[in-house]
Amino acid sequence: MDPTSWPVLIAIAIGVFFVMEWVAWAAHKYIMHGFGWGWHKSHHEEHDELFEKNDLYAVVFSILAISLFVIAAFGHPIVGAVAVGITLYGLFYFIVHDGLVHQRWPFRHIPHKGYAKRLVQAHRLHHAVEGKDGCVSFGFLYAPPVDKLSAELRSRGTVGEEKAARKAKTADAHPLS
Repeated sequence: MDPTSWPVLIAIAIGVFFVMEWVAWAAHKYIMHGFGWGWHKSHHEEHDELFEKNDLYAVVFSILAISLFVIAAFGHPIVGAVAVGITLYGLFYFIVHDGLVHQRWPFRHIPHKGYAKRLVQAHRLHHAVEGKDGCVSFGFLYAPPVDKLSAELRSRGTVGEEKAARKAKTADAHPLS
């Protein structure tokens, strides 16, 4: 079969879409919660602004996808299929993560059952940790079972340590309370 035939290119795009969940997981865990925390920290803080510094990651990933589309335009259809897979993943990320999980859209929908509920709960557990270390659930479209994530958080003790530190800080600030 010709590697540039439509069935092959569609298969490549779909394959890249699924591989992107692993890429996003690794980027989230090792870049965003690593040396890239300066941008990502804004995503873990309360704010009222429409945009957050973390949105710069979407700009960077978009530039990468656009660059691949430009290369594809010069006669490289396989690169184009890769670009389509990355772009589809970005679209799903925008809809699911920004829209459903973080409610960054004008309409609100809270899922009460199934996959969508598990995804939202898993991401809330990710945000249960204040800092960059000790988080769980780094994927965006796949969520491990919530009970497993909860047990992992409890075993690490990070959330409890953070609560105790906040309580001690409050007591220091208000010694008579």
